[in-house]
Amino acid sequence: MTLRIHNVSKHYGETPVFANVSLDVAPGEFVAIVGESGVGKSTLLNCMAGLDHWDSGTVQVEGVDLGTLNEDARALLRREKVGFVFQAFHVLPHLDVAQNVALPLLLLGQPDEARVQALLDVVGLGALGARLPQQLSGGQLQRVAIARALVHKPRLLLADEPTGNLDPATAALVMQALVQQCRAQNAALVLVTHSVLATGQADRVLHLSADGIRQGA
Repeated sequence: MTLRIHNVSKHYGETPVFANVSLDVAPGEFVAIVGESGVGKSTLLNCMAGLDHWDSGTVQVEGVDLGTLNEDARALLRREKVGFVFQAFHVLPHLDVAQNVALPLLLLGQPDEARVQALLDVVGLGALGARLPQQLSGGQLQRVAIARALVHKPRLLLADEPTGNLDPATAALVMQALVQQCRAQNAALVLVTHSVLATGQADRVLHLSADGIRQGA
């Protein structure tokens, strides 16, 4: 199992966010998580990546219990096995498109220009590698973020509202690129979304509430 979460609960101070969340995601599976705004979907996604802390329960990625790792070890695991598509893109403005996509490979000491170019081609940005982020549209920036998250062939891809700020046509292109690449790499995909387009392509749709997580939207 690529991702295994068991009885995870999270509070901010005295305020509960969610409780007793359990979830398994298999290699190659696409799981969409929906729920009301403010219920903690993005927080849960951050916990899956070890970017946020939880109060109880366990989170395992590729059999490794994130709760037993220190911050450096969690960062290394993310670098090797996890891809994250942020809603706000988080591309680096001083790097061009190709350099942004190549960054995970450089951090691993595995530069691969051919791999970077191939992914840019897949997401429809093959001719834009030398452009800076400020020269791109929102849809293009989101595709840069997707290519960057996939370039090191992660076992787990986490995506936070990847189509939330896009027009319908661009959103369809982004989802197509995201799902096709995850299928090709047999990577598990967990996506937080409000998009009917996204949930319609998922293998499973789970609804998160303060009491936990359940099948169906």
